[in-house]
Amino acid sequence: RSRQRGPFLSLNRMGPSFRKLGEQQIWEGHVVSVAVGRFEAPDGETIEREIASAYARIEQHIEAPRLDVLLRSSGNVIPEIGMAGMAYSPILFSVDFDPGNKHFDTCLTDGTLQRQVAHEVHHCMRFAASGHNTNLGEALVNEGLAGHFARLLYDNPPEPWEAALAPDKAIEFLPDGEQLRSPTYDHKAWFFGVGGHYPRWLGYTLGYAIVAKWIAESQP
Repeated sequence: RSRQRGPFLSLNRMGPSFRKLGEQQIWEGHVVSVAVGRFEAPDGETIEREIASAYARIEQHIEAPRLDVLLRSSGNVIPEIGMAGMAYSPILFSVDFDPGNKHFDTCLTDGTLQRQVAHEVHHCMRFAASGHNTNLGEALVNEGLAGHFARLLYDNPPEPWEAALAPDKAIEFLPDGEQLRSPTYDHKAWFFGVGGHYPRWLGYTLGYAIVAKWIAESQP
């Protein structure tokens, strides 16, 4: 979820597409073998079905963008869910899966994968509309908006990373204006707790809370 580009290795087509409108392909799925091995049936079929369902849910609210989706079997996942999404550009995002993770099977079918997809699709749309994060403030808002986009679609409670701290505790870390505008902020520290200066997932929790406050205050 750090949005940093990595090697994709060789691409292998996973079926013709995840979704078609007539003969027009909308989302194209690719499987990339990284470390853990390729997906075995029925996992591949389940992943394809869940991503197609996410597409259909998005289409209920907006016109889904045309995208490529990389599916990677890898250990580079959120341990609590056995998967992790990452957006790279207005037209490309990936989802990594660890089939050996104890949460993998459950999170394939309990809505977690669909919400991961929705989250990353929103990042792709933000890429297209306003570009990538250039400072900490943009990163917080982008993550909060993506989280609330998934909530709009699925009416789900905050994800673990969106509620990592109690509100009164999270507010203690609220950055000041200079920090928010800083183009040299440490993304891994703010969002993943790397270095130990901030709690794990602080950035996601703050972003989600900031957007929640804006939504509440903007209601008529």
